[in-house]
Amino acid sequence: MITRLLLVVSLVGLLATAGRAQNAPDNRMTGRVLDQKTKEPIPFTSLGLKDEQVGVLTNEFGFFQIDPPQKNDTDSLVIFALGYERKAILVRKTDGKKEFVIEVPKRVFQLEEVKVQGGKVKDLSLGARTKNPGEGMIQGQAGSQYAFFVKNDKKKKLGNVRSVSFYIGENGFPREPFRVRLYKPDGNYNAPNTDLLTENVVVSAPRGGEWFTVDLTPYNIPAPDEGFYVAMEWIVAGDKFYTTNFSDTYTAYGQIMRPTFEFKESRTWTYTIGKGWNLLTLANGQGQRYNAMIKAEVDMIK
Repeated sequence: MITRLLLVVSLVGLLATAGRAQNAPDNRMTGRVLDQKTKEPIPFTSLGLKDEQVGVLTNEFGFFQIDPPQKNDTDSLVIFALGYERKAILVRKTDGKKEFVIEVPKRVFQLEEVKVQGGKVKDLSLGARTKNPGEGMIQGQAGSQYAFFVKNDKKKKLGNVRSVSFYIGENGFPREPFRVRLYKPDGNYNAPNTDLLTENVVVSAPRGGEWFTVDLTPYNIPAPDEGFYVAMEWIVAGDKFYTTNFSDTYTAYGQIMRPTFEFKESRTWTYTIGKGWNLLTLANGQGQRYNAMIKAEVDMIK
């Protein structure tokens, strides 16, 4: 029998409260990330100290708090907001208690139009096919991601992404919100890299113990010929606040995905703020790899 396994990504989940970062310790830098043009807050933005390799995620109101640099007198605070240009600002070891207002410019995306010339458009399922999840749980903290590669094994001609589905476990808090991410496999070693979905799609399942499907047809996302990554990103909404010190009465938070063991290759990557993407290489006794139970429906052009 497969040992029941709990995967918890070691990730800082430090978040500001809804109104202000009132609970921040005295030495922490606090601030807010805003759209440069509209001055609206940007929710769920990743911020990481380059040399420290640690980071945080803003809450849904754009607030954050983070310790100042410890290793060096200065460091770069790098800002990654979905749909925006990457930005870096200089921060100092002496910036404790300092408040930042960080404005980032919107990226301009030009989506390719999928033209169907002749033929018909049919539905094609990619990714997990089993109806029964494997034993174990996949869980993360705010800012962590699990991305599964929905591979176009049969080399079909693909159109747009119709929907993506996640098997949400019955344990944990299945109705907690999470963000849907889609990536091209164009990173190092074909890791997730370029965002295909550039909008904030935050959803929550009505219950656990079943598939939860998210309709993506309104976004007109062309599916890469080789396939693409579908990721779940754990977030924190509202006034929830978590520290980076797991010894401080750490409590697991959020929804839990279930694994699938139907593939002999690793198709799942994990992401941690400040450390980037890493391939998940766990396997069971039969040589089947531990993968996130995720699937997608795409247009197949015949």
